[in-house]
Amino acid sequence: MLATILVAIVCGIVLFIPPINGLADNGDFYNTLLSNDLYRFSTRFSQYNNFVIEKFGILQYYNGNHVYAVTSQLIFVRLALILNKIFYSRTIFDIRFMGVVNTLFYLGGIYLLTNSLVYPLRKVRSYVVALLTAFIFGDAAYILFFNSFFAETQMLIFTVYLFAAIMSLARDVYQHHWPMIILFFTCAIMLILSRQQNASLTIPLIVISLGMLFLPNFRARRMVIIFGSLLILVSGMGIYLSTSQEARDANKFESFSHGVLIDSSIPTKRIERGGLDGQFALVRGSNYYADTYASIKSSGSYVKQNLLKKEGINWVTRYYLANPKQFFYLLNVAAADITNLQPKDIGDYPRDTDHKALSQYHYFTIYSAMVGILYPAKYAFDCLIALSASMCYAVGFYLDIREQRHYGILRFFLILGLMIAVVFIPIYMIITAGESNLSQHLFMVATSLNLTFLLFIDDVLNHTLWHTKGKIGDDE
Repeated sequence: MLATILVAIVCGIVLFIPPINGLADNGDFYNTLLSNDLYRFSTRFSQYNNFVIEKFGILQYYNGNHVYAVTSQLIFVRLALILNKIFYSRTIFDIRFMGVVNTLFYLGGIYLLTNSLVYPLRKVRSYVVALLTAFIFGDAAYILFFNSFFAETQMLIFTVYLFAAIMSLARDVYQHHWPMIILFFTCAIMLILSRQQNASLTIPLIVISLGMLFLPNFRARRMVIIFGSLLILVSGMGIYLSTSQEARDANKFESFSHGVLIDSSIPTKRIERGGLDGQFALVRGSNYYADTYASIKSSGSYVKQNLLKKEGINWVTRYYLANPKQFFYLLNVAAADITNLQPKDIGDYPRDTDHKALSQYHYFTIYSAMVGILYPAKYAFDCLIALSASMCYAVGFYLDIREQRHYGILRFFLILGLMIAVVFIPIYMIITAGESNLSQHLFMVATSLNLTFLLFIDDVLNHTLWHTKGKIGDDE
């Protein structure tokens, strides 16, 4: 309850006390707005990047431009719209209703997470864990997403819930296992379906789910776990295949312009070796949706026939295998962006304040700022962290599997899945999207590391890192 109250206070101050804070639109709101009958009001100012948009219009007529981007985010937006129409207006949507819905779901996750870490005792160290939970997951770098239409909000919420579900099962917080198992699979599927790039989370989530096969007295229900894992796999394949052709073309173009062509002193020769026209080196650093003059129309027929049709995941993978130095440079760029939870290229304040364009919110950001300063910007360090964490929890896994206890087993598969995400997601994102919006694409990497750090401190304080026999609260 302490952790939940502290996070609620931060959410209240950041999201609802004027001047409110959130995140400006960098262009990612487009599909969400159209899919939910929302639109921007006409202004003489640019409505991108610089300032948070507080009010949107609600369409009162047939939406001829409807874009059906079917994601789990739709649930949250529709709930916010219902509350907005009941308590505020049927024609104007206030972004704070997104903040209300996101906050309520998030606080439930914080309560469940903290309870799974401190159960069953109320000792001093349990309050230390609660304060640390609020310190990390009450950071404004996370909270600012709530007043926006970025899918990272739902990704955070679902991840907190599924992590808490596994730890609740591991520590036998609840008498019956079914509720937490259902919660895990629901949140895992919703997490994958929250954004099209989240297909990369399929393997890590399946790995985490395999730990539940070791639950005691559960043999008759193991088919349910296997079925749930298959649903995760189908969800990953479905969200990947549902990507529109336009979105695929945009990703291909930017994986080329912001990946293949980056940090290459001889880009023309290198891409010619791969069978592409060397003149395409001129699009280095260009965006698919260009807001200034471009060297060539990225969505034009010439680009589609001579670049996008030839260049894809297979081509990019072969290119990086032939140019490993450039690939590792990009991986290090990704490692530097992991800690940038708070996007630096968009503003956090509304226009009608004393703050300049692109102004950043700096209160309640001690943890994210500290991590940004201290965390090494090297992909090799990320791999070392992943290996060390997996090996550390493998000891508890070995001891518990030998003694037929499930605590260390579930915990090991949980950490293993998160560490697979830490290692794999940067590779996947660089190949599929280059370094474009890399900090947002690596959101799950930062969240996985934060959850692992929190669990590690909790296990150290409760003497359960390796010796799980007495579980939490055992002072032997």
